[in-house]
Amino acid sequence: MTELKGKRVALIVTDGFEQIEMTSPREALDKAGAKTVLVSPKDGKVQGFKHHDKADSFDVDLALSKANASEFDAVVLPGGVINGDALRIEKRAQQFVQEMDRAGKPIAVICHGGWLLISGGLVKGRRITTWPTLQDDMRNAGADWQDREVIRDRNLVSSRKPDDLPAFNREMLGAIGETRPSKAPGDQQRDSLEVRQ
Repeated sequence: MTELKGKRVALIVTDGFEQIEMTSPREALDKAGAKTVLVSPKDGKVQGFKHHDKADSFDVDLALSKANASEFDAVVLPGGVINGDALRIEKRAQQFVQEMDRAGKPIAVICHGGWLLISGGLVKGRRITTWPTLQDDMRNAGADWQDREVIRDRNLVSSRKPDDLPAFNREMLGAIGETRPSKAPGDQQRDSLEVRQ
């Protein structure tokens, strides 16, 4: 099993996310020893969905406005039509994934989560898969869209739907396992103290 102790992973969602596309990757990451942080532009709780029906609600761990990409090793973007459509217009969400991409950190995206990558200008020239109805959007944005269970293109891991989660989780864990841990809040200060001693 991939060992991810010391890695911090952001899962960015808002109301209307496909619940299993957040909980399954999160469980896989937690089991591998990673620290998962549920990030949202919303305060308090976010509402998960099972397709078109409301499912469970979850506590937000960190406001998107306070999330710093440099403090995370990877980001997971679950799907859900409502969630994907709302997040793609969040400037801070766009900036977060842009910063992660510039740093070469893994971005794991499934289903309608890919809309945020289009709005963030991150899909041109990239191989990617999504929920099939996004293929025109992806191609129009310059992506090489393919109908496959999972695709890994450098730091980008993508899948289509909940049925793909076993393959998605496997590739996501592999990609994150290849990265060096980022500095968590407080690490910088501790490091500078150690240097001075």
